[in-house]
Amino acid sequence: MKKLMIGAAIGAFALGGVAAEAADKVTLQLKWVTQAQFGGYYVAKDKGFYEEEGLDVEIKPGGPDVAPVQVLAGGGADVMVDWMPSALAAREKGVPVVNIAQPFKSSGLNLVCRKETGITTPEDFKGKTLGTWFYGNEYPLLSWMSKLGFSTEGGDDGVVIQKIGFNVDPLLQKQADCITAMTYNEYWQILDAGLSPDDLVIFSYEKEGISTLEDGLYVLEENLEDPAFQDKMARFVRASMKGWKWAEANTDEAAEIVLENDMTGAQTEKHQKRMMGEVAKLTAGSNGELDPADYERTVETLLSAGSDPVITKEPEGAWTHAITDKAL
Repeated sequence: MKKLMIGAAIGAFALGGVAAEAADKVTLQLKWVTQAQFGGYYVAKDKGFYEEEGLDVEIKPGGPDVAPVQVLAGGGADVMVDWMPSALAAREKGVPVVNIAQPFKSSGLNLVCRKETGITTPEDFKGKTLGTWFYGNEYPLLSWMSKLGFSTEGGDDGVVIQKIGFNVDPLLQKQADCITAMTYNEYWQILDAGLSPDDLVIFSYEKEGISTLEDGLYVLEENLEDPAFQDKMARFVRASMKGWKWAEANTDEAAEIVLENDMTGAQTEKHQKRMMGEVAKLTAGSNGELDPADYERTVETLLSAGSDPVITKEPEGAWTHAITDKAL
């Protein structure tokens, strides 16, 4: 009997080892460094949601020298997190990326101005200097200025568009009257630097009707032709959304999980908990499925971005519900 029990135990261990080895590997490339902006994925890995779906997921942080589209196109990742302007620009330039899920329902992009500049409405932008990030992130602002009838070449009847880094120094040092800021990141950096909400005037891209979709999940179109890849992505999306919903309901705990995965030690508990609370507002209302109306709004915004739009024509095949249909 003892030999039988030992044999059974060895057999069970062997089967467990095979099961572990059989887990499908998925590599996720993030748009930016490890932070609560990507909390749902870290939660899904930490809580075993990926493991429950038979997945072995590697989460690769991004950074200023990492272009998610290039990593994906080069085979360094199976799926990436990216903003739709960047993804659609890449598709038009020949990298066939496809949106398979949209965890972020709302945009966290704002334009933050010093109140002392006298800006109270968008019409007051005339003659002012507006700082924004480039690499495709500038197009919502350019589109907005176009709709307002402002030239972006400067002058009394236009505005000056200033290229800024991913920091808030231009506003603090009064090099720009307004700068772009995420609700979950740069806005809090401004407050931490000593300015108060009373010192600021904030314009929400979402409320102004010029927002574009952020932080979607994208894969290469050719991979979607493989049923096994589709199945793997459906399981990945299902587990990821489970992670996002857990993070929404447990923001402080989710932030702590993110901190545990920050190998740089650059993030602080205070900032990550605030960030997770704000990010939860942006994923709220999403089950992962892309809303075609949100997609159309994004495309319209990008196509109306003046003389140098991020895309020049209506995209075709840039998104699919095939994965979320399977996942949900």
